[in-house]
Amino acid sequence: MIYLKTDEEIELMRESNLLVGMTLGEMAKWVVPGITTLRLDKIAEEFIRDHGAEPGFLGYAGYPNSLCISVNEVIVHGIPNSYALREGDIVSIDCGVVKNGFNGDSAYTFCVGEVAPEVKQLLKTTKESLYLGIEHAVEGKRIGDIGHAIQTYCEARGYSVVRELCGHGVGKHLHEEPNVPNYGRPGTGPLLKNGMCIAIEPMINLGSRNIVIERDGWTTRTRDRKPAAHFEHTIAIKGGKADILSSFEYVEQVLGDKSI
Repeated sequence: MIYLKTDEEIELMRESNLLVGMTLGEMAKWVVPGITTLRLDKIAEEFIRDHGAEPGFLGYAGYPNSLCISVNEVIVHGIPNSYALREGDIVSIDCGVVKNGFNGDSAYTFCVGEVAPEVKQLLKTTKESLYLGIEHAVEGKRIGDIGHAIQTYCEARGYSVVRELCGHGVGKHLHEEPNVPNYGRPGTGPLLKNGMCIAIEPMINLGSRNIVIERDGWTTRTRDRKPAAHFEHTIAIKGGKADILSSFEYVEQVLGDKSI
């Protein structure tokens, strides 16, 4: 069942998603060599609660933390722990909040200090593919159009697209229908309609697309242990266009010319 949101509900979702963007902006200040991923998680949880919201991931399906923090070859769902970030790492921070009864969900992959050029290019391509996918998230198109745009852009540049994980509908629940794969054929899949709110989140690997889920049931990494990148926006289909509800502006204000 796909739930279409009213204009009023979309504005409530915008509040939730902007707070996610603000939280990622706060993370941008702290992503430096030596900080542990668990410390980042605690800072984010405090920031979210101080802004009158609840962490959306904490306790979700038994997940133990407020953020998913995925370093280097971990694609998504990395559990914060005592690992201290190192110069040259990349780290995907996926954040969710619940405010006004609605979920916000967004992710950004950060560079820790100076990162190898080929890895930085992976991040740049993944972020660009997100916005290409968003361009196709308009009324009258289909889910397959979004995935096709992401897949063809990334594969043409020699990267691979994770198939087992995908974007999703967002609303009163963190994960709603429809699923939003990062691959597909144009003109296939559910029809996009005004009022649909979806999270589009390319997960792109430097090496092969094969994945491994670790014994904790969450941590998902590349099988070949080559780096992976992950960027995510929540958008609303409204007024004949994709309205991006989340924001990378807060991150980019902090990073300045070091932004991807």
